[in-house]
Amino acid sequence: MFQHILLAADGSDNSIRAAAEAVKIASLSSDAVVEILFAADPSKVKDEVLHSHTHDEIEFRRRQRLQSVEEVLTAAGLQPKVTIINGDPGPTIVKYADEHHADLIIIGTRGLNVLQEFVLGSVSHKVVKRAHCPVLIVK
Repeated sequence: MFQHILLAADGSDNSIRAAAEAVKIASLSSDAVVEILFAADPSKVKDEVLHSHTHDEIEFRRRQRLQSVEEVLTAAGLQPKVTIINGDPGPTIVKYADEHHADLIIIGTRGLNVLQEFVLGSVSHKVVKRAHCPVLIVK
């Protein structure tokens, strides 16, 4: 079964729903570990820096965004590890999953319309295309 479940999350409603699915899957194995991964998009870091006074404040705000996701997991008795890394979310999530031997990646959709997804590409689509382990996309 899946032992290292990587939950790619950004604090959105879809990532909260993805956390609920992670709980269901983790409950199937007594030694499953769920790790919450937040990939800070470099294109948005500039805005974070402009609205924060210190690096600690940026980290605090990022952790705050993930709090509701973490609460879903802890309410189910899991002790998730939270990891925050910088990089283009799609490739960064896949690289991290490969380097840390994730057995499963769970990610929520962002809800792009067809045109936006065609032009921009969704993070979940990029992850599915490049991942070397199973990926569960939660809508």
